[in-house]
Amino acid sequence: MSRWYRAALGPSWSPVGLDRIRVAVGGRVVLVTGASSGIGEQTAELLGAAGATVLLTARRGDLLAALAERIVSRGGRAIPYAADLADPEAVDELATRLLADHDRIDVVVSNAGKSIRRSLTDTADRFHDVTRGNAVNFLGPVRLLSALLPRMRARRSGQVVNVSSLSVDLPAANFAVYSATKSAFEAWLRSVAPELRADGVATTSIHFPLVHTAMSAPTYSTRLPGLTARQAAEVVARTLVTRQRLLVPWWVRLAGVLTNNAQGPYEAASAALLRRRS
Repeated sequence: MSRWYRAALGPSWSPVGLDRIRVAVGGRVVLVTGASSGIGEQTAELLGAAGATVLLTARRGDLLAALAERIVSRGGRAIPYAADLADPEAVDELATRLLADHDRIDVVVSNAGKSIRRSLTDTADRFHDVTRGNAVNFLGPVRLLSALLPRMRARRSGQVVNVSSLSVDLPAANFAVYSATKSAFEAWLRSVAPELRADGVATTSIHFPLVHTAMSAPTYSTRLPGLTARQAAEVVARTLVTRQRLLVPWWVRLAGVLTNNAQGPYEAASAALLRRRS
């Protein structure tokens, strides 16, 4: 991350030392969804190095096994659980296994996600993109948390970290499905947060700007300013130390206010840009 880009994000996006992360997660059980690559993979490695027992879940079991082996080889603890969050039965089975294998889960990093860049015209014949995106970004995480949260609430401790996107604040053309489904999960988490807080469970949402991962590579050039997956993982780890409720770049908050109060001009400018590109 360049110096100017870090300054643009603000101090809340700066990494904290491993010692502080170790105090926050050492000896605790942390579930990371979407752990087979990108932000999830890097978060799992970082938390494993800090002394957490990391539970890894994603569709690609071979990659999870390799990640668990790396973490263990470095002195950490990691256990893979292959599952597809888009499959309701698989989510129920995953939750049952997790609760049977562990008397507690202290932190859930809800990172799994599906990004789709597709116009309204192209989506008309591919409605399965809508249902798949909804399943991975909203329904699956809600189903999993609904099963895991009762035990966290009974213990009156824990934290849920939602790895989200600035598209929640600034919906963009060609990202309707992604923006809608990520916004749905954010709305759900905001709605249940008071109930969880009353029972000692903290919630955190991180609205990331561009993170250069395999998921973003087909859409965004690596020349654009953004975070690496490792830098994003350091932000996730920081929120486990600070337990900050919401982390959004200051300029995204400002832009969100402007676009909400000037939707006509914002849409006109976006439409002009689309015409120019086409």
